[in-house]
Amino acid sequence: MKKYFKEMILGIGIAVAAFVGFNFHFNVLPILMLVAILFTIAILLDKNKSATAGASHEVAKSHRVEFEHIGGQDMAKREIMEALDFLRHRDKIKELGIRPLKGIILTGPPGTGKTLLAKAAATYTDSAFVSASGSEFVEMYVGVGASRVRELFKKARMAAKKEGKDSAIVFIDEIDVIGGKRGSNSSHQEYDQTLNQLLTEMDGMGTTASPFVLVVAATNRLDILDPALIRPGRFDRQIKVDLPDKAGRLAILEIQTRNKPLADSVDLEQVARETYGFSGAQLESLCNEAAILAMREEKSVVEQLHFRDSVDKVLLGERTGKRPRQEELERVAVHELGHAITAELVRTNSVSHITIAPRGNALGFVRQVPESDGYLYTKDQLINQIIVALGGTVSEELIYGNRSTGAQGDIQQATNMARTIVACGLSSLGIVDIDNLQKNILDEEIRRIFTDVENMTRDMLAPYQEGIRTLSEQLVREENMTGDAFRAWLVVNKKEEKALAV
Repeated sequence: MKKYFKEMILGIGIAVAAFVGFNFHFNVLPILMLVAILFTIAILLDKNKSATAGASHEVAKSHRVEFEHIGGQDMAKREIMEALDFLRHRDKIKELGIRPLKGIILTGPPGTGKTLLAKAAATYTDSAFVSASGSEFVEMYVGVGASRVRELFKKARMAAKKEGKDSAIVFIDEIDVIGGKRGSNSSHQEYDQTLNQLLTEMDGMGTTASPFVLVVAATNRLDILDPALIRPGRFDRQIKVDLPDKAGRLAILEIQTRNKPLADSVDLEQVARETYGFSGAQLESLCNEAAILAMREEKSVVEQLHFRDSVDKVLLGERTGKRPRQEELERVAVHELGHAITAELVRTNSVSHITIAPRGNALGFVRQVPESDGYLYTKDQLINQIIVALGGTVSEELIYGNRSTGAQGDIQQATNMARTIVACGLSSLGIVDIDNLQKNILDEEIRRIFTDVENMTRDMLAPYQEGIRTLSEQLVREENMTGDAFRAWLVVNKKEEKALAV
């Protein structure tokens, strides 16, 4: 009806003009000419609007995601591309009697690129792409969720036909919202009905279905999904999309900085080393924040300093407006230097940056560069981490003779590592089941570990007591210190300590 609205209005106008002219002997020619001119203008405007829409569509196509745009997930890309080849070469797999895959489930932490992989899958297979989140199917009204599942698959097939493609990809993010084990939501059967409809839709896809629909889902809670959903024949492939390693982080940084002017001194490999544990989304934010800092300083290129400050911002947040008192700043400086000295003593070249600029909930921060991406830890490595965690509060005690509440987070971190030592059978208790261990025995063992480590930390920091006093004053004045400058100070102090010992 809307499509022919203009034509209907024109026809009615001509009929009215003819009626008036015939019955009242009125010259309607000027009116008809005016109507014709207005109608021509309307058609031209409509064509221009359609052309603009078409141009927008082309722009969207030019920005489609491809696998080469995704870094740090080489294994996941290889697995998903192998699975998608079954969709691309259906004639060949039909000759071999292979059943095409109906579903691929991507598992991993947030920000690792699961949605990007799904979009790249649509580009790789030249398929229509339709996405939805699990929360969109959750309703308190019976049947609404199931109806939305049906509409989603219907929309995917219609999109494929409209675009002239013989396949479509349906991406469901947070599928654990509707894919949980049936019967676990006894107070709300709507979840189960929605899941049942999803299972029915996936079962209804055969090798001759046209257009073919492949379901790609994402979750970080694979353990709670219903077994009927993840069995072969529904979600045939489970692909782990994990946090990138150092090489992966470097690849992501190179992709994210392609459109950014970098200074010649920028070392992306150093940035990759300093961003252990960062997801792809965090690395993208890091590069963006570095460019923002360069613009804020009216620089024409992004420098290494901007990346350094951006790492702190992504980890801790933006600088806060609070300004601690002078005595608090001095205590924070002493605390952070305790962390820095112990970190450098247990592992050389580990300190990257020391700051007492308040960010988020932190009044200061020592950023360390991991030696490599580690997945297993020995008892000595865990003890060293506890030494670094307790270095701040022990340093305060050496300088001021007391401690402050600033070590609360450090003590919590040290407690978690001490529990890990006990849980992994690395303590004096030997191999134990920590869940069934009496609480007083566990507390006593953790206290013993803390006592031993605290004494070790005190012995390490005692020779640097006067040096901490002097360097803390410099840190209060300058607010920041690079790892290289700190190591230069540490070398000088080591020489002085040796000279005094002689």
